[in-house]
Amino acid sequence: MLAAYANSIDPQDPLGGLVIGERPDPVAPEGWTTVAVRAASLNHHDVFSLRGIGLGEEHLPMILGTDAAGVDEQGNEVIVYSVITEPGWLADPTHDPKRSLLSERHQGTFAERVTVPRPNLLPKPPELSFEEAACLPTAWLTAYRMLFTRARVTPGMTVLVQGATGGVATALTVLASAAGIRVWVTSRSESKRARALELGASASFEPGARLPERVDAVMETIGEATWGHSLRALKPGGTLVVSGATTGDAPPAELRRVFFLALSILGSSMGTRDELQRLARFCVDKGVRPVIDRTLPLAGARDGFQAMLDGDVCGKIVFTPDI
Repeated sequence: MLAAYANSIDPQDPLGGLVIGERPDPVAPEGWTTVAVRAASLNHHDVFSLRGIGLGEEHLPMILGTDAAGVDEQGNEVIVYSVITEPGWLADPTHDPKRSLLSERHQGTFAERVTVPRPNLLPKPPELSFEEAACLPTAWLTAYRMLFTRARVTPGMTVLVQGATGGVATALTVLASAAGIRVWVTSRSESKRARALELGASASFEPGARLPERVDAVMETIGEATWGHSLRALKPGGTLVVSGATTGDAPPAELRRVFFLALSILGSSMGTRDELQRLARFCVDKGVRPVIDRTLPLAGARDGFQAMLDGDVCGKIVFTPDI
């Protein structure tokens, strides 16, 4: 079957190890099942894997991809939940210290078929296309948990999103605005700030800009480059939720500000299967759809990876196998 996979790892030239070619059909172990992939979406995780972050050479060659929607062995349209826990783990999957994602220890979704544990499938709402559903399990689920589970934002609050047009940032903007939350975003790009306004943001600013007022919560995925601004943007008692650190993870802590203003700093990673199901229902009920930058055939996946590396993306990049 055709697949996009990591054949080698190079932190400096990640695309040097990316191969689009034939791989053996997957064989489902006991308790797992096979899904015919109809669409799969690209995440920064896939680029990190090619750099050797979260993926060891001992697991190569590894089919990349964490997100997918497709058809199961019984002909049902399904969404794939990508967090793989240890057998017998019954608590929140994101709390399992031995958890992994598809494409870390188990072959991923950038292929014509993928095997997953049977409990990792949930019904795809008919209102969502395969391409839309494939955007939900990582970036959109991460955004949903950041907003509603961790920050517990409610209508009428103001949220600052650091960044404007990446997969998580666009999801944060669309989901929060649909829930009646005022959304402010930051970006160095004037065109990306304008695009965020089109997606539902109430205002957009350059990174580090002085805001009209302090906010109830900040959604942080950038890390070191924006951390100080995120802390200064919060009103007393505000909440900062961090789910990424693409520019580094060692900023000044500014502990005096944290304790004097009684700020809450919360980590967040992915979400649960139940949260994914609620996210899908939210999209249907609110008429919300994931922002898709482009859809490419799986054979052209390299172009999608290059666009992500170049930062030339607004929303999600989706791959569709030619089945």
